[in-house]
Amino acid sequence: MIAGINTDLIVMAIWGLIFAVFVIKLFQSIRLVPTKSAYIVERLGKYHLTLDAGFHALVPFVDKVSYIHDLKEETIDVPPQECFSCDEVNVEVDGVIYISVIDPVKASYGVVDYRYAAIQLAQTTTRSVIGTLDLDRTFEERDVISAKVVEVLDQAGALWGIRVHRYEIKNITPPETVKNAMEMQVNAEREKRALLAKSEGDKQSKINRSEGVKTETINHSEGEMQRRINEAEGKGEEILTIARATAESIERMATVIAAPGGQNVVRMQLGAQYLKQMDGLSSSKSKVVLPGNLMDFDHWMNSIGLEESKTKN
Repeated sequence: MIAGINTDLIVMAIWGLIFAVFVIKLFQSIRLVPTKSAYIVERLGKYHLTLDAGFHALVPFVDKVSYIHDLKEETIDVPPQECFSCDEVNVEVDGVIYISVIDPVKASYGVVDYRYAAIQLAQTTTRSVIGTLDLDRTFEERDVISAKVVEVLDQAGALWGIRVHRYEIKNITPPETVKNAMEMQVNAEREKRALLAKSEGDKQSKINRSEGVKTETINHSEGEMQRRINEAEGKGEEILTIARATAESIERMATVIAAPGGQNVVRMQLGAQYLKQMDGLSSSKSKVVLPGNLMDFDHWMNSIGLEESKTKN
């Protein structure tokens, strides 16, 4: 009887275990796939379907989620590696890859580990590209190196179900001796540029001073020329004014002489000036030689055509 009870307990335990396993498998067959994720389902070891975001129910004991892929863009660090440049300088290079899964099936079955494969391919491509460049160009041609790595990874990514969005080089570290030499070269270039800038400044300063002196000289000469022109024009205006005044006085004198009794008036004025000048000759300090007919005033008037007019009775 005891043996029968023990057998029943064992059978119940086995059925209970089977039921528990079935319940667990039943719950495991229910899948809630998050957004931007993909689950690869295998049925009896063979690819069956890809589960997109949402609720899914699988067949227990038959279907199995073998791979889970995150479809969001992810970054993968590329470890530092030693590369030799074209001029045989050893540099250490590291970077970062930005990739995303676009075909979950190929990412599951096209390569064992697409992340590891992408890192290895990025490192080998980087070494190949740097091997074609001089050390100085490796610092300048980062974009070229990145573009080449992205191109190679894209070609392989078509088979791996991934897309490489970009590859960025984080650091290019040369040996310490090369780094010191580069720093010395940079300092020398900086000092050279400073000397060139100083010489250019001195040159420009001298040019500016000479231009200032030149401009000042031109301004002085133009001012002197304008002053002389103004003086000449002033003298010309003065001469013209005097000439016009003299002409007007002569015209008026001629008008007065031509008028009745005009000659007598002129004779009177000339006589007054004549007597005034004769009075000045009386100085004891002056020695004057005069003609004999100096006192003959009528003769002087007649010589210039001013005869005394005679009154007719």
